[in-house]
Amino acid sequence: MKTFLLIGANSDLALETKKQIEREGNTAICISRNFSIPLPNSYTGNPVTNDLPEIEENIDGLVYFPGSITLKPFRALKQTDFQHELEINVLGAINAIQKYSSKLTEGSSIVLFSTVAVKVGMPFHSAVSVAKGAVEGLTKALAAEFAPKVRVNCIAPSLTHTKMAEKFLNTPEKVEAAGLRHPLKKVGTPGDLASSIIFLLNDSSSWLTGQILHVDGGMSSLKV
Repeated sequence: MKTFLLIGANSDLALETKKQIEREGNTAICISRNFSIPLPNSYTGNPVTNDLPEIEENIDGLVYFPGSITLKPFRALKQTDFQHELEINVLGAINAIQKYSSKLTEGSSIVLFSTVAVKVGMPFHSAVSVAKGAVEGLTKALAAEFAPKVRVNCIAPSLTHTKMAEKFLNTPEKVEAAGLRHPLKKVGTPGDLASSIIFLLNDSSSWLTGQILHVDGGMSSLKV
């Protein structure tokens, strides 16, 4: 049985990942600023402020879920917008990894999150693209530094049915329009991403590190 640490564990994606971890007979330790429902093996903590709890267990993997979608015209963005994106997406991940890296076992895995907008330039995405581009750089730097003991990979999704993306998908018309922008003609689900997380956490991906996995319905690679 393996133990995985989920940071930002109150999101739709984290809860789906937790289900899949437990379905395989493994254990998920959950950390979040707050929990909408009580979870076993859960702790409150905030990686952005570096207010993170101590854990006794060694862990076989760490997933950092916190993220944001700040979409504004570049001229409307303030420095505080960029700082906010960097704090949530980059500095929080750094704080969490520094806090718990000593708990990672031999052969363990770290999973971070980017966005399709880093590879594919998109209007109004400059703030989030700056932050997620830094996450991709962090992924590769840590993969090199932590090898061969710990693997570090990153998932770069496109728009997915989650609470964070709700305002972009809150009508059937928006869902249809978003789906049509992807070669696979649909929007992603938490289950799609959770399956990719599980793959990166388990031994099936034991020869994979320093990679950006594009789980995006083909948007980053195809034009159809």
